[in-house]
Amino acid sequence: MSVEDFRSEAHKLVDWIAEYYKNVADYPVKSQVNPGDIAARLPDAPPDDKEPFSSVFEDIEKIILPGMSHWQSPKFFAYFPANASFPSLLGEILTAAFGAQCMKWETSPAATELEEVVMDWLRQMTGLPENFHGVIQDSGSTSTLCAILTAREKASRFVVNKAGFYGQPIYRIYCSAEAHSSVDKAVRIAGLGHDNLVKIPVDDAYSIDTRILKKRIEDDKQMGYRPLCIVVALGTTGSTAVDPLDEIACISKEYDTWLHIDAAYAGSALLLHEYRWMIKGIEAADSFVFNPHKWLFTNFDCSAYFVRDKDALIKTFQLVPEYLKSQVHGHANDYSDWGIQLGRRFRALKLWFVIRMFGVKGLQEKLRYHISLAVEFEKWLLQAGDYEIMAPRLFNLLCFRYNPSGDLSEDELDLLNENLLKEMNNTGKVYITHTRLKGKYCLRLVIAQTNTTMEHVEQAWQLLIDKSVQIINSGKINPR
Repeated sequence: MSVEDFRSEAHKLVDWIAEYYKNVADYPVKSQVNPGDIAARLPDAPPDDKEPFSSVFEDIEKIILPGMSHWQSPKFFAYFPANASFPSLLGEILTAAFGAQCMKWETSPAATELEEVVMDWLRQMTGLPENFHGVIQDSGSTSTLCAILTAREKASRFVVNKAGFYGQPIYRIYCSAEAHSSVDKAVRIAGLGHDNLVKIPVDDAYSIDTRILKKRIEDDKQMGYRPLCIVVALGTTGSTAVDPLDEIACISKEYDTWLHIDAAYAGSALLLHEYRWMIKGIEAADSFVFNPHKWLFTNFDCSAYFVRDKDALIKTFQLVPEYLKSQVHGHANDYSDWGIQLGRRFRALKLWFVIRMFGVKGLQEKLRYHISLAVEFEKWLLQAGDYEIMAPRLFNLLCFRYNPSGDLSEDELDLLNENLLKEMNNTGKVYITHTRLKGKYCLRLVIAQTNTTMEHVEQAWQLLIDKSVQIINSGKINPR
């Protein structure tokens, strides 16, 4: 493809993208295809001869598009969002065009120094301490793994990296029973053994019970285990419950553990001063992560990881073979030493675009708007009388279930709500997901997509009402 051909096709593609965003609310939010449908329409072998872009893009529209769930639809209320925005998209396009390998200062000085500045901006925007140092990782899962690996190395005086676990104590890691599964995966990958992840029961608000946490740590010490790390959840995945950081910080200090804070989704709310209560006690934390690619309108992937002892982080991961040595080594940040990956994308660019083109006030306004929409939806649920709120609403996530008569068994309620979820998603008009809280099946609706408005929320509410009535009138409870 020549430069002029690229110019022509790229202009067409940008026009298509603009139309896609203009009309994305009209697509079925959740893809309506069945497993295997897309693969069946693709050739079994690659083409021998080159094909024009027009032919490739024809298949995008005919084959790929029907198999996409539209995460950028304003009617996407599922999971946590992977939000994009036009400023971020512009930054992502430019990142792809540069095609830079940003592993070291030497390989891309602007990428390194922009990341330093942008991460400090984020630190200021979220109220984190001045002695926190930031780096962009690809995901919250990677960030949590970095935290646990660094905790392991610091506790073992960096012996495990060198000699393995021989002669080491049995390390224990503690988290809420509602903590994200990335903690489980990190413990496995770090070689600590899944049996040594201690999940602590939660209270009625689904926050970790600190009394039980302290007792379990004390019991472990009596058994000869070494408490290594406590993971604090600021916004659990199931219900966005917030663990009491200040209480846990005291326990962590008493037992000399690494204190990691997983605020992957809800950390964006720290831009709002009214949510800074969540980080009371943050001064005692060793590491902190939140994902701008969830609720700060920055294209996936972009995970903001902060650490207090950057030297321990670097010592855990740094490897400098001869072919990567440079004259500036030790005089500038080489972010490949700050995590698992050697190769790194220029992720700071899109985040820089977002912060500059929204402005801090614009980001705050968007976050507050999403929260206000959730407040309204919660009012509608309470006024309707046929729905139970299953967890406190702290941000913009609602966990609820349909319970029209009050005399259904728990199994019947589970099946009723499972059927309701299926019927709503099958319309293609919305996409919501579920969770279980204390074993009970709950519908889970998060109002956080970049371009969601009150109109879209009202449509979701009306669909919920219509499908609830339809299901109960049909007498169908079992969805199978």
